Amino acid sequence: MIEENLKHVREKILEACQKADRDPSEVTLISVSKTKPIDQLMEAYQAGSRDFGENKVQEIMDKYDAMPQDVKWHMIGHLQRNKVKYIIDKVCLIHSVDSFRLAQEISIQAQKKRVPANILIEVNVAGEESKFGVSTEDVLPLVEQSASLPNIKVCGLMTIAPFVENPEENRKYFRILKQISIDIGRKNIDNVNMEILSMGMTNDFQVAIEEGATMVRVGTGIFGERNYN
Repeated sequence: MIEENLKHVREKILEACQKADRDPSEVTLISVSKTKPIDQLMEAYQAGSRDFGENKVQEIMDKYDAMPQDVKWHMIGHLQRNKVKYIIDKVCLIHSVDSFRLAQEISIQAQKKRVPANILIEVNVAGEESKFGVSTEDVLPLVEQSASLPNIKVCGLMTIAPFVENPEENRKYFRILKQISIDIGRKNIDNVNMEILSMGMTNDFQVAIEEGATMVRVGTGIFGERNYN
């Protein structure tokens, strides 16, 4: 089932790229494997998936050694400062930096482990109270502050759009984030590269790709509904 689902998602990515006249190689599919057991991750791995996204530090730690070494782990959930040290040398990208204090802690731990930390700034484009992320007005200051820290590279932006029945409703939010990334990119800030736009999930990733997403985070579309029991 997972192999079939992955094939279906990849076909939809291809469709969206063709519609937007984009090269499919510009879009990375992150298999969001939160709450899923290793055997299901291995099914996705055997079907070609190499990028896996987790919401919780503990799950990355539990799965890291159980999965092949060429897996790229993405921290996509809210990250608490006191847990940064556990994953700083295990993840290829932290998608969810939403405060300067978190960026500082990432820098401290990256220096201790002597690793570079690639981060995205999480933006709450829709202004939802239930979501993390900085406001659109606060993106640039946080980018500038974070980029000045040792061992940190700001690689782009991330957003979690509202959960909607009609994905078209989220197009405006993806468009706003793309424009912010263009505006910041034009400023040529040292240590800032706006090459990554992490946006779009199972229900709206095609619209996100049409609006410029370079990473889409798909969980339910690959692994099916989650079991939180």
